Amino acid sequence: MHYVKAKGILSPNDGMNLYRGCLHGCIYCDSRSKCYHIDHPFEDIEVKENAIELLEHALKHKRKKCMIGTGAMTDSYIPLELEIGNVRKALSLIAKYGFGLTIQTKSDRILRDLDLLQEINEKTKCVVQMTLTTYDEDLCRKIEPCVCTTKERFAVLKQMRDAGIPTVVWLDPILPFINDTKENISGILDYCIEAEVYGVICFDMGLTLREGNREYFYAQLDKRFPGLKEKYIRNYGNQYIVNSPDNPALMKFFHEKCHQNGIVHSNDRIFEYLNTFEEKNCPQQLRLWDLDM
Repeated sequence: MHYVKAKGILSPNDGMNLYRGCLHGCIYCDSRSKCYHIDHPFEDIEVKENAIELLEHALKHKRKKCMIGTGAMTDSYIPLELEIGNVRKALSLIAKYGFGLTIQTKSDRILRDLDLLQEINEKTKCVVQMTLTTYDEDLCRKIEPCVCTTKERFAVLKQMRDAGIPTVVWLDPILPFINDTKENISGILDYCIEAEVYGVICFDMGLTLREGNREYFYAQLDKRFPGLKEKYIRNYGNQYIVNSPDNPALMKFFHEKCHQNGIVHSNDRIFEYLNTFEEKNCPQQLRLWDLDM
């Protein structure tokens, strides 16, 4: 862990990353790509020491309320969050100033902040986004080794449902020759149906590989799936988009099952929902003479 002083905290699209780097160890992590210019070891978490002050200043001076997003580049609930608490401090400010929130994670540590998520959702809209890639628990532990399993994330989705907080699932990535099966997709979607998620984001049944994350991914394949790296190289070379050979059939199955069960499966529609600020109507103030004295 190391500290830096940031110049700003919100992107032009009102996203924020309170940390840079991660400890979850997911073998496919795109955030390791060199294009993101993380110039320190990925597991050496960068903490923006002035993030909360910058956020309060930004929220105070925004002319229009909006959705604030976090967790896109670094999971919001890395273990360090329990020590530093910047996410919880940020959520408190978002609630205080009446902004909406969309937050991404793979961790059940988000339940620590359920009270603040509910507070935000009562005033505006709070959407929890959860990544699910692998229905099989043992396989999940191999490809996402240092974060809670899919079944534990499913439990989080159900608790959000019971708390009235809308959820979106990222079905991504699907790794060719590892979890690109109809059984895997069906199991994940069964979880989504039971948890009554709003929508499922899926671009294709595959993943992306570029300089930085490709090398890490291949090293992890050698360690966890001996011989599979060579199959990737034969089939994909240095392609950026690495789709399953069964992509067309799996995508057809995905769209059909979502449609049959009332789950939104248009990426454009889901992103519009995530980015749309909704201010909920407050109950009209009671007049004194309306009260039963």
